[in-house]
Amino acid sequence: MPNTFTTSFPRRREAILGMDSRLRGNDAIMAKFAAACCLALAAALSAPAAHASEPVKKTVKAKAAKAPAKPAEVAPEEAEPDVADTITVDYNCELGNKITIYHNENDDSHIALRWKKRLHRLERVGTTTGAKRFENPLFGLIWIGIPSKGMLLDSKLNRQLANECKPADQEAKKS
Repeated sequence: MPNTFTTSFPRRREAILGMDSRLRGNDAIMAKFAAACCLALAAALSAPAAHASEPVKKTVKAKAAKAPAKPAEVAPEEAEPDVADTITVDYNCELGNKITIYHNENDDSHIALRWKKRLHRLERVGTTTGAKRFENPLFGLIWIGIPSKGMLLDSKLNRQLANECKPADQEAKKS
């Protein structure tokens, strides 16, 4: 008894590929189209299954890495600096923002800066331009002071917090 699978398989393959003399014209085109669709469907179903686990793991890792960073930014713990025996300078900035800077004549390497009801300690960073630059890496605050004005920046969000900050006594002299 002949094996029906082996004898019928070459005929089916020839029919799908259009080699059978019985398939002519539109039937041959439809057979080739069906074969191409089957191959495309098989490739589409097997490819995502092989690679589906990698993007999901990357996404989970990225979310897991970002989640612990947010609580650290919300409430970082830093003791407020002591502002006793310091010189106080009030600044009026654009958009009604106000900044108060406390500095000690004996310590030129640190200032205390009051911004949004919180007192921050900033450490001086050297510059080549002669501007006074102070930074607090924990909160991401950067104060840049030049003789005519000052500017407060947020290095974590890469934006200006306060600009055109001028001492209150300098603005009073202009009026």
